[in-house]
Amino acid sequence: ATPAAGMAAPQPSARGAACDKFHVMEVVAAAAAREASGGDVVHMEVGQPGGRPPEAVLRAAREALDDPSETIGYTPGPGRARLLRAIAAHYASEYGVDLDADEVVAVTGSSAAFALSFLAAFDAGDIVYTAAPGYPCYVNILKTLGVDVRALPVGSDTNFQLTPHVLDAAVSACSDDAERARVRGVVVASPSNPTGTVLDADELRALCEWASARGAWLVSDEIYHGITYGDVKCHTAREFSDSAIVINSFSKLYCMTGWRLGWMLVPKALRAAVGALQCNMFINAPTLSQRAAGEAAFECAAELRERVKGYERNRAALLEALPECGFPELSSAQGAFYLYARVEHLLRPGTGVSTSVELCEELLRDAGVACAPGIDFDKSRGHLFVRFSYCGEYERVCEGISRLRAWYARRRAD
Repeated sequence: ATPAAGMAAPQPSARGAACDKFHVMEVVAAAAAREASGGDVVHMEVGQPGGRPPEAVLRAAREALDDPSETIGYTPGPGRARLLRAIAAHYASEYGVDLDADEVVAVTGSSAAFALSFLAAFDAGDIVYTAAPGYPCYVNILKTLGVDVRALPVGSDTNFQLTPHVLDAAVSACSDDAERARVRGVVVASPSNPTGTVLDADELRALCEWASARGAWLVSDEIYHGITYGDVKCHTAREFSDSAIVINSFSKLYCMTGWRLGWMLVPKALRAAVGALQCNMFINAPTLSQRAAGEAAFECAAELRERVKGYERNRAALLEALPECGFPELSSAQGAFYLYARVEHLLRPGTGVSTSVELCEELLRDAGVACAPGIDFDKSRGHLFVRFSYCGEYERVCEGISRLRAWYARRRAD
């Protein structure tokens, strides 16, 4: 049917139309097309762990499916009690933080946690700071909710992390007291995506104190906790602030991306709002995932340590080889499984390779290596960077290095 005379066809909302796309998904699609036509691709574009979930988690899921008393039905909104107790116990053993199980909410992946926390903590027009480069969903979700999100540029001088000094400068740049009064939050990530950098205890404490002094919420993205290298240690914001909103997930360390299960530590003042939003938007996190994780995930430490050793091996190979492949300027990559590389010197304006988006197209076309353009993570400077993910198999990482080395040799010979 067509609209009645004088009536326009329905259109997408301004919110939906304004939500930025993921450029990396175009790389994913192009890589899939290459593979469909018989080409081979080394995948370094997305943060998809190459391994399966821990065997104990898979076994618990199978047992749940075979349990005639388990209907895989609804759970209480915050989650199954056993899972919530297991998460609380994890904070006591890993960080020395005592939690009550009612401070924990199981969610449909960290993506749901971001939506719930932003809806519960911020109103349209509030100012919220985050780092650039940073995970794009922070900005995209906040902007869609009408929040005045401000991505503050950070670099190697601050280890690609926000600091109180950076935040103070942003507040000072506000035009007047009324604008400064709208500063309501800050989002931090450690280990971070795309740089892999980590906030140490003093740095995270200082950010928590900054937020507390301003009466602002601090949202701490901790989904890569457990994936660090050398002597680097992760700290949770809950070590330093009871009002911090902490977000974590089973996706990365536990290789459970498709199980869509994460959790939040919710300050007391937000629990009613988060509970109401959870029940209205998601009802509960996936029940089978909750049971499997609650019964087994935190019992797999030895297996997970071996997996992180594999990432560390991949990281070492890339840190040694990438400078020889044309990527000499890299983030420190203390954790997670990403390297953020400056590529300004590899761009060739006027020849079709003037941004990192076009460079990623060239790397896929000419080298068979898929990586992510930095524009997803930093709208102002991301065209000068690419991100390499190294959470796949070591042999494929080595193959990627070989291809990049050959590509760079051809590039230099042109």
